[in-house]
Amino acid sequence: MQTSSIRALAGLRIAVGALFVIFGEYKVVGTQFTLGGGFQYWIGRFLQDGAYPFMVPVLKNFVLPYAKPIAFLVAYGELAVGLALVLGIVVRPASICGMTYMFTLLFLANYPGPHAAFWQYFGASLEHLVLALCFRIVRINEPARSFVYTYLPAVSFVGMNCHEHSIPASDLFSG
Repeated sequence: MQTSSIRALAGLRIAVGALFVIFGEYKVVGTQFTLGGGFQYWIGRFLQDGAYPFMVPVLKNFVLPYAKPIAFLVAYGELAVGLALVLGIVVRPASICGMTYMFTLLFLANYPGPHAAFWQYFGASLEHLVLALCFRIVRINEPARSFVYTYLPAVSFVGMNCHEHSIPASDLFSG
């Protein structure tokens, strides 16, 4: 893979990761989302504004009864996904978790109605679908091109020389 492609994918990975760090940090540090009813508020909005019909029983019978533990799972999950992407560690598992989370949110919040045209399902889901596709792109990237292998010059581990996967730090941001 060419250096410019590696830089572009790294930029995408880091940008998506930074968004998730911001969203997760707000939920972890503050108590409004996890302990102050913020999570329950959003579940109520999803139920009111139109979740996909197959998700309504899940929200009512599973998510709401276990709202606080799930709120903490969401908060720390967002932060973990963000940190993993920004640091370039466990990128594939983090991307799979992020993509699963985005599709879950898509089915919770973006139901255009039973009589909507096929294209409206995609139009209604853009806010979550775009990030899900970003996670997909990051996930299919070669794992050896992660932060540890690609961006730290001449990294060597016990019994493993990674010089061939290294790019000097000066080349990362050059035009």
